[in-house]
This record gives sequence, structure tokens and C-alpha cells, in this order.
Amino acid sequence: MSVKQVSNNTEVDERLAALMTNANAIRAIASAVEGTLGPKGLDTMLVDKFGDVVITNDGVTILQLMEVNHPAARMLIKMAKAQQSEIGDGTTTATVLAGSLISEGVNQVTKGVPVSRVIEGLKAGVKNAVEMFQRHARPVQGVMDPMLEKVALVAGREHQDIAGLVIEAARLVGEEKLRESGFKLSETIRAREGADNQVLSGVIINKTPMNEDMPKKLEDALVLVIDDALEPEELEEEALSTEAGFNWYRQKQQEFLENVRKIVALGVKAVLVDRGVEDIAEEILTDAGVLVIQRVASRELKKAAEHTGARAIKRTGLKRDPADLTRYLGKAGSITVDEKLEHICILQGSGKPVATVLVGAATEEVVGERERIARDAASAVQAAIKGGLVPGGGAVELAVARQMEEVRRETRGMAAYGLDCVVAALKKPFAQIITNAGFNPLEKLGDVIAAQMEQNSDTLSINCDNGELADMWAMGVIDPAQVKMHALKAAGEVAEAILRIDTIIKKREERPDGGNNRGEGDW
Repeated sequence: MSVKQVSNNTEVDERLAALMTNANAIRAIASAVEGTLGPKGLDTMLVDKFGDVVITNDGVTILQLMEVNHPAARMLIKMAKAQQSEIGDGTTTATVLAGSLISEGVNQVTKGVPVSRVIEGLKAGVKNAVEMFQRHARPVQGVMDPMLEKVALVAGREHQDIAGLVIEAARLVGEEKLRESGFKLSETIRAREGADNQVLSGVIINKTPMNEDMPKKLEDALVLVIDDALEPEELEEEALSTEAGFNWYRQKQQEFLENVRKIVALGVKAVLVDRGVEDIAEEILTDAGVLVIQRVASRELKKAAEHTGARAIKRTGLKRDPADLTRYLGKAGSITVDEKLEHICILQGSGKPVATVLVGAATEEVVGERERIARDAASAVQAAIKGGLVPGGGAVELAVARQMEEVRRETRGMAAYGLDCVVAALKKPFAQIITNAGFNPLEKLGDVIAAQMEQNSDTLSINCDNGELADMWAMGVIDPAQVKMHALKAAGEVAEAILRIDTIIKKREERPDGGNNRGEGDW
């Protein structure tokens, strides 16, 4: 049998070379983030070629910023990004689970178990485990459930001030809004150096007024949202050289001035514009005491319209009769320009309730990390509302692992070895949390499993402060069930994809003209 020598002086079947290469890349990525897991997890420093430094405990941030070239490693990072996009939390757990599934899968394959049988068992095991997580989940009793505060505190890495802000914001927007598929509470988070912690009933526009002469504070203000430029309609330069074209241009200029004066006549006090604003329009609106904000980000523009009850309009829509235009106007109880933080607060709108969480940071260096922590806490709270709660600290994973071992004993055929991969992966988060806390994971694993079996409990784990057995539910170490389930599903999918790869072939390079860079002698 042909063999290939690998770096650790072991010999593997040459047919497994691709699998081993990919598994090693995955193992390296997983090891880069596993040290951050749990309450005793440490930070990671990332340094770029210019010497810029990011210090973080956030798994997805580490994965996004680290330099990675291996295609299998990139697959794992894409999986983590998908976890972040869908759930907003649990990226480190998903990465650690995927690394363990692949590592255990490789171990089974090198022992002679066919890859197809390992994948078969792995898929069945992940499916069963996800269903078991669902059965272990406890529902949340609305946004006033005190358990949500525990969730926010755990996901917020014990930052009491951030957890309090997130819970206040969740209660402000309400359970119905939190359950909407398109709404993400994490997107309401803003961190600013020198800001005071607060939850605002409104939106923040990260812009300043067009000029210093515009008002800095407005009360009970009518708001116009223009999803376009506040400029006259354009005409090609060639057309301007003709008399007809010039007359058309003058007519459009006059219409534009009339439309701007119409805005003033309607009593509008704030105009939010998606793109640029013509100089003459700026002058007229400034003289009328109107606050104009140009080039507003589309997401902020949409939020402002939703909160004030305004309907976004195009520039051509300003031709409408004044009575018709009033239907497009929104209203805000107050609009304030914060010159220190260089943003504008639109509060107490007459439309839908919107919350903005403003997280303060003492220095510029910690702004990003404070925002990441708050976003994780917000995502966890929203996931808990949607999918319920499970004990944290690796407790529920061990409970599910015990149940999976029973399924494994009843499974016939070589697919059972795939189930072994899932059982081992489910034990990995607990083992890593314990390792990071400075205790022996094998010793503590045996203690917890024995105690869970004796008491028929899924809440027992280890107190990372003293190494003693403890009830996670009683301690308030609680996680959203959705985070666990999605992390395992995502890890299972990437593990299956990696295990299926039998050969790695470098693609030929394509020229811009559709050809290739090979000469005749290269074929």
C-alpha cells in the first residue's frame, strides 16, 4: 500500500492526504478561538502589518481578522460568519464543535471506518442532538422574564451595565418586534467614546447638519425623508446646447425651487436625504430654520422613517400637491444635534417604537470591544425570546451527550462510529471551559456525568471559580437554546463538507479574455 510521510512521523494512507490536510487546517483555526471559551477565557491580540492592534474575546472577530489562506479553514470561517449573521452569538462554540467533529471523524476514518458511514452517523447524530436540545429548552415568559437578565449577563461577559441596557432596550421594543424575522436587536447598539450609557426611544443618525447655521434642537418637528437627492433633474450637456434643452433646464430649475419652497410652506423642520443637496436648496432651508441631513445611510434612513411615521419619497414626488405631500410627513417629539459625539438623535417618533442602545467607552481602544459585547448580549436575549433557554456551562451538552450514548448503543452497523463523533463533540465545550478555568477536564467530566445521572439533571456542571459541582440554572448561567442548536447544525454541515473532500486540485488560472495562462507545452 502506498503511504505518505507526514510531519508527526506517522504514516497515513495516501488516499487520506486531502482529508488530513484539511483536518489540520481546521484544527489550527479551532485552537485559535477555543482559549476564549467560558467565563475564564482569555483575550486574543491581533496585529496587522502596520502595527494596528485589536484585543478581543469575541470568536467571530478573531476569525474575521486573522490571516487565513487554506480553503478548508476559510470554509470554517464562513460557517462562523453565517452563525453570527443568523443568530448573532455562539460562533466560538460552533467553531469548537466543528473542529471536534472533524477531528473525531478523521480518527474513525484512519481506523478503517468508511467515510460514507462516518458521515451517515454524523448526520443522524446531529439531527437527534438538535431535537434533544429543543426538548431541554425552557420557554421564556415574555420580555419581563427575569431569566433574560441572566442571559444578557452571561452573553455580555459579566458586564452588568451592558446587560441592563440590553434588557431595557428589549422591553422598549417589545416581544412582538423581537420575534420579527427581519429585526435584529443587535443592530440597535452604538458604542461611542465619551458617551453616557443610555437607551434612547428613537434613532441615532451618524451625521451632522449641513452647516452650522441650522438648528441644534427641535421640538414636535415634522420630518420629511427623501430617498433620493434633493437636486434638480439632470440633463445631458449635449442637450443644453440646444434652445429647447436650455428651456427645459430652466423649467426644471424653477420647478425645483418651487418644490423646496413647498417643503418650507408645509412646516417641515427636518429633512433627511439619501444623497446630496443642491446649494440653493441648502440656502433656502437654512434661512427657514430647517435642519437638513444629507447622505444618510440607507439603514438609518429606513429606521428614521419607521420611527417618525414618515413615508420615504423620491425627488419627483415633491411635485405633488401640498395636501398630498402631508401624507408623507412624519413627526418626532424631539431632534437633537450632539456636537460632542457628532450625531443626531431623533426621539419620540409618532411611528413604530424604536430603541437605540448607546454604550459608553472610556477610550477609543475599547469602543469596538464594548460594542461587540453589547451586540452579543442583544443577540442572545433575542434568541432566548424566540427559542427558549437551556443551562449553560456545558451542562446541557453533557446531558445530550449522555442521551446520544444511549442512541449509539441501539445503533447497528458502522454508522454508529459517526455517532461517536457527535458524542465526543458535545463533550468538547465543557472540557474546554474547564481547561480555560484551570481544572482537569477529565476529572471534572466524570464528576459531572456521574452527578447528572444520579440526580437525573441537565443543569449540573462545574463552578469555574472554585471547581465544585454546581447547578447552572440556580447560578444564573443560562444560554439561549437557539444558539446551541444552530451552532451544532452549522458545525455538522461544515464537518460533513470537509469529510466528503477526497481530492484537492489547484484550478488553472483564467485570463480576463476567457482563455488560460498555459502554453501548448504545459498540456
